[in-house]
Amino acid sequence: MKNRRSLIMALVVIFVLNIFIISIAQMTENADAAVYKQGSSGSVVRQIQTRLKNWGYYNGSVDGIFGSRTAAAVRYFQRSNGLAVDGICGPQTLRALGLPTGGGNSTHSVDVNLLARLISAEARGEPYVGQVAVGAVVLNRMKHPSFPNTMSGVIYQNGAFTCLQDGEFQKPVVDSAYKAARDALNGWDPSGGAIYYFNPATATSKWIWSRPLLLTIGKHRFCS
Repeated sequence: MKNRRSLIMALVVIFVLNIFIISIAQMTENADAAVYKQGSSGSVVRQIQTRLKNWGYYNGSVDGIFGSRTAAAVRYFQRSNGLAVDGICGPQTLRALGLPTGGGNSTHSVDVNLLARLISAEARGEPYVGQVAVGAVVLNRMKHPSFPNTMSGVIYQNGAFTCLQDGEFQKPVVDSAYKAARDALNGWDPSGGAIYYFNPATATSKWIWSRPLLLTIGKHRFCS
């Protein structure tokens, strides 16, 4: 009986310690996390404004100053994406924008978030391998001399992806897109090295049909 009580007490102590450690970790993360709000300024605010402007939430100047118009755009973005609407760019909003949170968020995780949003917008409903292939096309473009050499540069390149104009990029990201983004970033390229892809049922550009076909996955043709 005594041994049983001792075991129970030991389990209780372990449980309490675990709760304490988790609480301390969360407090540390929150303390380190960056927060941008009205009155903030700098390069990150400029990035926030740029993304909100590219996605159709903001029509003010990209000046790096977090004013009332930027706050209104942030609230619009938060409302449209199921986030707490407070006009402040804290960790959750920064993650949704594909920007570092300042709480130990690595460049790799920012790339995952941004690439996942693109994959979800362009290939939601496609076979999983097709979602990875779309992510691989972005990475292939980063290595190609004809395209920007950064992920944000490729994704936000004018006219590169229709999802930035038709509103799909602003929709919630499907879970499979995060896994597909990680697989693509880890080197899986089911596209065969493609730098273009298109859906023949919806393509409006005659030029895209001139690109050499590598393979077809789901509804997308992947081309060199």
